Amino acid sequence: MVRKFYPLRPIQRWLVDTHFNKAKSTMMNIGGLFKLAAAIDMERLATAINQVITTHDVFSCRLVFHPQTSELCQIFNEEIDLVRVEHLTNEEFQARLEKLREPYYLIYEPLFRIYLIETPSAKYLYVDFYHAIMDGVSAAYLFWHEINRAYRGRKSKREPLSYAAYVEEEANVPKEKLEAGHDYWRKILAPFDEKKHLPPVNVEGVAAWTQGNFDYTFRDFKQDFFIDSGLNENTFFLGACMLTLAKITGSNEAIMSWIHNGRTKPSEYRIMGLMLEQFPCAFDFHEDITIGEFLDKLTEQIKTGMKYRKSLEVVYDEGLEDDCVSFIFQKAMHGNLLLDDTPAQVVYLPPNEISAVENALDIEINAEDKDAYNLFLDYDASRYSESDMNNFALTLEKILLDMRDTKRLISGILG
Repeated sequence: MVRKFYPLRPIQRWLVDTHFNKAKSTMMNIGGLFKLAAAIDMERLATAINQVITTHDVFSCRLVFHPQTSELCQIFNEEIDLVRVEHLTNEEFQARLEKLREPYYLIYEPLFRIYLIETPSAKYLYVDFYHAIMDGVSAAYLFWHEINRAYRGRKSKREPLSYAAYVEEEANVPKEKLEAGHDYWRKILAPFDEKKHLPPVNVEGVAAWTQGNFDYTFRDFKQDFFIDSGLNENTFFLGACMLTLAKITGSNEAIMSWIHNGRTKPSEYRIMGLMLEQFPCAFDFHEDITIGEFLDKLTEQIKTGMKYRKSLEVVYDEGLEDDCVSFIFQKAMHGNLLLDDTPAQVVYLPPNEISAVENALDIEINAEDKDAYNLFLDYDASRYSESDMNNFALTLEKILLDMRDTKRLISGILG
């Protein structure tokens, strides 16, 4: 078999590079442990899983060094070890879970782990993907949907789309078609100044980056606001975070980035693999406009960014947004998943125990159960204290509440 080498996509290269820089990192592995219903036929489920992993080429991905250039690249269609049912004692099961806390070995090794385990008391499915080949949409929706369909004996009406083909198509976009996007992203990020666009440093005596975490549930801003507002949740929260950043820095400006699932066309929603993109955005709030006008302008900026998404490699290649605050809004996974109409209980979701991304501040907002939104802040504890993050959360919540009046002027919020 002639081996074909594919380049890493820009977002893949960024993830893998940071992993190598911090080799102990779990690198935000995507996965979880699920307790299955007693009625699940484990051998039948193994057959279904094997059907899925041998059909989608992303599971055959390996990271290798190119034999001529020594560049890190990826290959597909490598041999896959099929999943089998294991019978473990409770002690052996706990030992296996401890083993799975270890990071991946990256070079020419499988980049996913799937185990079907029966203990004396329960049936379990453990699924874990290296983030540089899979994202949350792939792992939590596409993969689960596919194994559920295969378990029920239903055939897909369409051929699966190849992730390798997508990687190749993206790599072969003519450079001249990317130049306008390169100019756009450089212009967006050229004014970035950490003294203006990051919260002021408020910690002394901690010399190196240290990971901090802060968790906050918004008390008064609820999901029902969006039922009749006609506003987009992602854009609304992104705008609120930009306003919060501008207020806390006192600059009346915001430069940050927001994370998108990378799928913009119906066909791309059928591709199982890492499709995330991180889009820089910027806004100057010195012009006094209404909240509604701001959100309209931000929506147009998002559309323009989507237009130039194939040019984002310049952002990664030139490190243009390395210090920017990042933002992601996502719908959290609620309760149990269903497998053949039986509940698969989420027992454990592996945390990113050692962050590989030494950002000053990462903002994550999750839509949770009971109409609530949760705010998670990952921050550099050598720059900021927990009280700084509490202040950020309280400021953001107040701004969210103020933004519900879309006719309100920006000056009334930032003043």
